[in-house]
Parts: sequence; C-alpha cells; structure tokens
Amino acid sequence: MKNLKQYLILSLTVLTLDACSNDDTPVANNVTLAFTNTFNDNTIVLGDATAVAATVNTSATGQVHHFSELKYVISNIRLIKDDGTEIPYNVNDLDKGATVIDQAKPASLNYVLANIPAGTYRQIKFGLGIKQAQNTLDQTRFPNFYAAAGANDTQMMWEWGTGYRFTKIEGFYDADNKTMSIHTGSTVEGTDGVESSYTQGVDAYRDVTLTLTENAIVGSAAPKISIKADFNKLLSGASNTITLSTGEGMNDNATPNVHTAVQMVKFVDNLGGNGTSDLKGMFSVTNVQN
Repeated sequence: MKNLKQYLILSLTVLTLDACSNDDTPVANNVTLAFTNTFNDNTIVLGDATAVAATVNTSATGQVHHFSELKYVISNIRLIKDDGTEIPYNVNDLDKGATVIDQAKPASLNYVLANIPAGTYRQIKFGLGIKQAQNTLDQTRFPNFYAAAGANDTQMMWEWGTGYRFTKIEGFYDADNKTMSIHTGSTVEGTDGVESSYTQGVDAYRDVTLTLTENAIVGSAAPKISIKADFNKLLSGASNTITLSTGEGMNDNATPNVHTAVQMVKFVDNLGGNGTSDLKGMFSVTNVQN
C-alpha cells in the first residue's frame, strides 16, 4: 500500500511538471523582418547630385547612378510552415499588415510581425506593392497606412490617381548627374472621376516568394529574418537590362513621360520578379536568427 501511494505521488508530480512545462511554451511570438537595401553587397547611402558619400552603382551596360530617395511598399505577408501550411499576416488590413520601407528612416527597415503562431517556417511570401482590391486611397478604411503613405516626407500616393505608389526612387545617373525619377504603381483605366468605370490597367503588384536560409522556429524564440533588396537589379535584372535615357520618346524612361507605363513594367519585373520564371526579383533572404 505504501509503495502504491509513493507511485501515485510520483506520477502526479511528473504530470504536474509536464503540465507546467507545456504552459511555459508560448503559442505565438513575434517575427522581425529586417530589410537591407543594397547595390550588390554594398548598403546604399543616399545623397544629392554631388554627394561624395553616396553609394554609386554601375549597371550591366556601364551606366553609373546613385539614389537620393528610396522607398517601397511591402504588404500581403505570409509565412509558410515546413508542412506547407500558409499563415497570412493581416493580409486584408493595410493598417496592420503593410509598411513603407524608407532608406532614409532606419526604424522603417525593421518590420515586426506580431503574434505569429508557434511552429517551424521555411518560406516567406509578400507583395511588392498593394493588391488591386486594396489599392485605393481610402482614409476611412485604412487611416494609419493612408496617413503614413501620404506624409509629406513619404509621398507614396499618386497625385493624379486613386492608388498608391509601390516604389519611389529619386536619384542621378551618368557622369553629368542627370535626374532619374522612377515611380512604380498600378494604373487604372476609365472615365476620370467616375469610379464605377475604373478597370485595372497596368498591374504593378508583384508577389515575391523566398526560401529561408534555415527554418525559423517560432515559439520560445522570436526569430529575425534578414532580407536583402539588391537595387543593382533595377537596371540589371533577371528580366530586363535597362539603359536610362531622358526625353519624351517611346524608349525614354529616366523621368515620367506619357510613355511611362510601358517602360515602368520593365522596372517592376526587375524589382519584384515577372510572376513566372522569376518570383524573387531583387529580394533574397541572407540570414535567419532564431
């Protein structure tokens, strides 16, 4: 009888310890996406036309260029578990699931995904830009993102349209520092001012898929996924090799003109992939810290 009591006490102790151990394991934790914007492996330093410290890049065609402004929108974030399960992160809420990456604002380079379910993750997917269904300047529906994107020092809204800029690059090219101004974003077609007539024109949203360098383990740990955006791909991408030129002709592309939408798609495919043979564009995962 004494041995039976001792056995029962020992069994209860083991069960209690096991229950405590399970209770200590978080059911969710944060994941930080840490973006580094580069030319190849050199972190970009912004600068005006004559800035000595600005990072200068040379394209595949030998064209030198540097940036004075660099911004892009990330949205529609999904994490993929090792069993293939896709975990969406506020994909229908721009206030909670989208952000503007701004090279001039270091705090914007780290985006925290809150309360990601515990598990093992092998891939990440996200959008460069905003899906068509959400790409309207809706101050009521998404007031926080609307305010952040429209701030005077951000300016990620089209002055002439109903949607957001997806990428905004300002800078200079060639030895004489000609102006470059490359803005991407989806366009709409229809009667100006009549929203019911609007249909999708050029779709500049791109879905990016990246395999992690090692699995991210969410639970007791809050992993950091380091993502490189290599803007060398802007002119020297997997889809297109681009030479900048200024003017009003069909092939002029360094600054906005009437033919911008035709030329814009080439930049879009280089940066975000072409949606078929290239699903990465300029992005790659460089490290996972568990």
